[in-house]
Formats: sequence, C-alpha cells, structure tokens
Amino acid sequence: MPMPALPPVTLLVVDDHNLFRRGLVALLGQDPGLKVVGEAGDAAQAMRLAPALRPDVILLDNHLPGVTGVDAIRGLREVSPSSRVLMLTVSEDAQDLSMALRNGAQGYLLKTIDGDLLAQAIRRAAAGEPVVSPELMGKLVAAFQSQGVPEVDALESPVPGKVHPEAPDTVEQRTPLSPREEDVLREIARGSSNKEIARALDIAETTVKIHVQHILRKLGLSSRVQAAVYASDRQR
Repeated sequence: MPMPALPPVTLLVVDDHNLFRRGLVALLGQDPGLKVVGEAGDAAQAMRLAPALRPDVILLDNHLPGVTGVDAIRGLREVSPSSRVLMLTVSEDAQDLSMALRNGAQGYLLKTIDGDLLAQAIRRAAAGEPVVSPELMGKLVAAFQSQGVPEVDALESPVPGKVHPEAPDTVEQRTPLSPREEDVLREIARGSSNKEIARALDIAETTVKIHVQHILRKLGLSSRVQAAVYASDRQR
C-alpha cells in the first residue's frame, strides 16, 4: 500500500520588493512540496498575517521598511509560535547573521542561493534543522568566537542533560573522535548539511546523524555551530 503524500510546507513570504517577491512566489509555486499561503511587504503586515495563516515557514527579508527583519523575528515567533523563521536577504553582515540566529531564526540564506537549494533549505528549516548559507559559515564561526562559544545554544536543541559545554580539549582527551567522526566534523565546519555530508563521505544520512550525536556528546557541545567553532579553533 503506497505511503500517503506528505502535506506541502506552507510559506509566508515577506519582502518589500514587489518584483522579487512575486518572482520568488512563482518559483516556489513550481515545487509541489511547497505552498505559499501569504505575502507581506513589511514586518507589520507579516505580524498581522502570521497568526491567521500559521505558516510552517516565514521567509523573511532583512531590509524592510520600518522594522527590519532581524528585529521582527521575536515578534513573529510570539504571534505564530509554530512557524519557523528563515531569513532570505542580501546582507552578508556578520552582525545581522548572528543577531538573526540569536533572535530565533531557524536559518539565514543569501538571495543568491539556487532555487533548488532554497527549496531544500526551506524543507530543512520546516523540519527544525538549522540552515546557513555555506559561504557565511566562516563569518558565523568568527562572530561566535568573539562572543564566546557557549552562547550559540539557541541554534539547535541541547544535548539531553547538558547545561553548559565542557572544555572541548579535556573531553576529547577522554573520548577521542573516531576517524569517521573526524571526517564528519570537518564537513560540519564547512557548513554542510547531513545530506551533503552523506554524499561527500558515501554513507547513509542516518549514519551521519548518529555520528553528529556522538561528536557533540564526546566534545561536550550543544550544537553543530559549536562543533564548527571547535574545529576552526583546532586548525589554528
């Protein structure tokens, strides 16, 4: 008996540039797994629409009139708690990036992203997976390094029972990573998704997830970004 088709991921698209927004809506509409249920030209309009529409993902530009996208994230999450907020912007500013994630965005993407990759990122965000454009991972790591690694926990659910990360060097001496876990850690530092890691290492995606869990536990870390910061520090 065939499995029933999953319902499409519903979207609220927020962008003040009408031409870009309409083009984006048309592009996303070509994917049967995605469904745009609303559009907004600014944060205030998005705040009015989100509670009624309750989209799975709010695709949010940063450079909006009035309240910026980064500043609107907390309010959008309050009025529509079940929605994931995914930034889609031209801003490569490290402060915008780190602030968006701290305010509760599920991810941060650049508008130069390929259409197919955007659709994949939206699905990942809807499933609760953090997504950041790979070209911004270096800036993200640098931003969190300057502010302290333990403050990045909001990017991903913490490891059960873990409140504060232990010192990575101490933990690794006691529970060293396996060669395959080292491979996965290097891919995490590049900003690769589980699917991309699986393809690069020729292993199953479920195996990647297990390796990631083991890496975080062994290093006493709470998120993939913390793991990326740790890998970057170790390469110095």
